[in-house]
Amino acid sequence: MPDDIDRRTFGRRLGIAAVAGALHSLPDAASGQGSGVIQPAARGEELCDLSAIELAARIRRKDVSARDVMSAHLARIERVNPKVNAIVTLVADRAMADAARADDLAKGGTPGPLHGLPVAHKDLVDTAGIRTTRGSRFYRDTVPTRDALIVTRMRAAGAITVGKTNTPELGAGSQTFNDVFGATRNPYDLAKTCGGSSGGAAVALACGMVPIADGTDFGGSLRNPAAFCNVVGLRPSPGRVPVETNSWSPLSVSGPMARSVADVALFLSVLAGPDARGPLTNVEDGARFRAPLGRDFKGVRVAWWKGLGGMPFEPEIRTVIDSTRRVFEGLGCAIEEAEPDFTGVAEAFAALRYTSNYAQNSALVRQRPEWVKDTIKFEVAEAERLTAADVGRAIARQTLMYDQSRQFFEKYEYFVLPVTQVAPFDVSIPYPTSIAGTAMTTYIDWMRSCWYVSFMSNPAISVPAGFTAAGLPVGLQIVGRHRDEWSVLQLAHAFEQATQHGKKRPAIV
Repeated sequence: MPDDIDRRTFGRRLGIAAVAGALHSLPDAASGQGSGVIQPAARGEELCDLSAIELAARIRRKDVSARDVMSAHLARIERVNPKVNAIVTLVADRAMADAARADDLAKGGTPGPLHGLPVAHKDLVDTAGIRTTRGSRFYRDTVPTRDALIVTRMRAAGAITVGKTNTPELGAGSQTFNDVFGATRNPYDLAKTCGGSSGGAAVALACGMVPIADGTDFGGSLRNPAAFCNVVGLRPSPGRVPVETNSWSPLSVSGPMARSVADVALFLSVLAGPDARGPLTNVEDGARFRAPLGRDFKGVRVAWWKGLGGMPFEPEIRTVIDSTRRVFEGLGCAIEEAEPDFTGVAEAFAALRYTSNYAQNSALVRQRPEWVKDTIKFEVAEAERLTAADVGRAIARQTLMYDQSRQFFEKYEYFVLPVTQVAPFDVSIPYPTSIAGTAMTTYIDWMRSCWYVSFMSNPAISVPAGFTAAGLPVGLQIVGRHRDEWSVLQLAHAFEQATQHGKKRPAIV
């Protein structure tokens, strides 16, 4: 029996996380069904609220054991996950056994930088012996026999897999729901979405169920849920974190998520580094990301967004983001209103996204169309309507965008803008159909503020920037020069330390 089909712990610990159903039949995520009455925080759960850096340090000093840390996180999962449905496959017994082995290893070996830290993997990422559903009925019982490269790197660094986090069907869309596990809810308001597609990861982090979690990003899937859940998500430059799928595309990347910028940097130090399986791989050693993040920003030139060519934003998003300008000025930055030329990017990005999804999903649509959600079928149909000339023009625009970005960042070191155009919306809505009175033409149109940046091929981070009047998180996006994740992390860290927005945790914890 695979590790994840541990009936004794799976049903008891996950509650509604194992309940299937899409938006039309959402489980009552606040009921905690399947886990009984929610108990007060377990003794030792305070470990769940420490940073990854502090947890790893305490384990190395033997102030706590890996088993102590894992027990605390499993208790937090059991208590909180039924409300939010973030972790959808749990391997509690395996995690505790691995924690015991980690403690034995620490007696005589040299612990890795993530030694003893619980980690959950996005349910798109292959994990040997643990089912990987991709949020799709096609894969609901799939148990891979090998680990993805990033999983291998995490485990080599000492991290311990606790389970898998929810994702939209086949990773498509920035709202986390599927027919296998249902929807993941925003911990700041259970009636709202957590975003996506790394939505389960963002919620698990915000709730202290894990200190670090991996994600992927094509059009904003690391940044959008981070913004909606008040955590940090870094979209690295293409090739910084080698990937085995979509490996030639500069649009699809994998990257780190955590509750602080320093924890993201630590995590990136493990994920980054060359690998022959990634044709775009960056040869720089990831260990550099474990250096101190402090820096003087006096006189550093920052381009402040101007509106992205008239793109619609909810007024509260504008208000929160623009209020942070004084923070950068207080850091000594020289602010100018400027942005790259995004003319034609909407058409080009859509064409490349449609063709990518066609390659991955068209066979599934032909095989069982009733098992595929309408938005994916739409993208496959759109790809079939594209001509070779359409794709050629999209690739040419992508090439030009890279050159325009290079020239833009010769003048500025950073570009600052909102992560999202909207605040978290109702969890029963697949995607916003209008923003500030402007109709959205597709299910990805409301996320242009993210995928315009994806098209640049520059590193970008989502960092907590404040809250709406209703208490919903808003994220700030900092974009840096090509392959200069270090500089992006430094400014994000300085902003984080100046504002402390990321320290606010959801009340359900």
